[in-house]
Amino acid sequence: MPKGYLIGHITVNDPEAYKEYVEKDTPILLGLGGKFIVRGGASETPEGETQERHVVIEFPSYEAARAAYNDPAYQEVAEIRRRTADSVIVLVEGT
Repeated sequence: MPKGYLIGHITVNDPEAYKEYVEKDTPILLGLGGKFIVRGGASETPEGETQERHVVIEFPSYEAARAAYNDPAYQEVAEIRRRTADSVIVLVEGT
């Protein structure tokens, strides 16, 4: 079965407040079967436009990635991200 990925492209506008999101989303997403593959770090965008920070979280399946994103506990914490950052979230099936 192909794995699923939750990919975030994020520009943090309020770094101090965003820390709360990171502290709270991590245990939720790990508990839902997620594994952080990329979380911040150096990056460049040789083509196109994107945000400043990138996160890739691997799940056992696409369905698991969708379920994690839609989980009520995660959605409650995601409001912190929505208030403190600009973001694009993508769910994708892997190979």
